[in-house]
Amino acid sequence: MLRMNGNECDAAGRTIREYLKQAGYEESRVAVERNGVIVPKASYGDTVLADGDEIEVVSFVGGG
Repeated sequence: MLRMNGNECDAAGRTIREYLKQAGYEESRVAVERNGVIVPKASYGDTVLADGDEIEVVSFVGGG
């Protein structure tokens, strides 16, 4: 298990890209932090989530 935005999540073994798609996130509108380090968007398809990871997904919202 890993923690995704503070909640336990069974996403170990998936890439960040796979997780974002499955969870309904629009990849171009989020930033992902893994274990305290921002993951470059170019690495989403290569970065495999592992047990014990702490992941934060932040969505960008426009407005005024």
